[in-house]
Amino acid sequence: MLILLPPSEGKADPGEDAGPSLDLGRLSFPELTAPRQRVVTALERVARGSRRRALTVLDLSPRQDAEVERDAVLLEAPTLPAGVLYTGVLYEALGYRSLPRAVRVRTDQWVVVSSALFGALRPADAIPPYRLSGDGSLPRIGRLATFWQKFLPKVMAARAVDEVVLDLRSAAYAAAWRPTDDVADRTVVGRVLQRQTDGSAKVISHHNKATKGRLVAALVSQRSDPRTPWALTDLIAGLGYNVALTEPTKGRPGRLDIVVDAI
Repeated sequence: MLILLPPSEGKADPGEDAGPSLDLGRLSFPELTAPRQRVVTALERVARGSRRRALTVLDLSPRQDAEVERDAVLLEAPTLPAGVLYTGVLYEALGYRSLPRAVRVRTDQWVVVSSALFGALRPADAIPPYRLSGDGSLPRIGRLATFWQKFLPKVMAARAVDEVVLDLRSAAYAAAWRPTDDVADRTVVGRVLQRQTDGSAKVISHHNKATKGRLVAALVSQRSDPRTPWALTDLIAGLGYNVALTEPTKGRPGRLDIVVDAI
């Protein structure tokens, strides 16, 4: 199984748990080392230049000046595993740090995190705190989603061979790689809907992250490795979720609606 997640805007301070500085060659998917270096270099150049321009390029307010300072020292800053570094609601609910060792190993095998800076990561990959949005652009790089479209399809298609893919990414990160052909036939895009008082279900576009985090934690905590969208649907239903599958068709991913009473 392959589970695709977005990163988190919130990042932890490495503190006492800090690891050594960033080593691009040690990250997962080494085929991406060269494009990663290009983006890191471009981001550091922006962050070390005019502060006003950096805030504009990164779409930050003056109160977020510290984020620019982080981006200026990416190659020297201490690191944390991505699953620990990301501190948003989804990752809090996943609880990567507290997972039993065997479950954490499975998480590292099944989960791939999209990243505007690194393209794709495993939760165990050691990275520094940074600020770069998936829908952003950088000088000499251009729109980041478009940049990564040149590199991710081959890498991710190779990772997804014979795997069912559960895509839980937000739109900005999904744009960097969209499954096609036979991979799309094994892919479902997960949506979280909240049941309303009248019995209908409404898509929750933002406050669904905790549900996604809990779902991923439940999936990696059991050993079943589904191989089809239908088997994945049955597995998630068996975990106590109300689900409805719209099947993939003609090289287009399907949709998996997860209906909950509370986000």
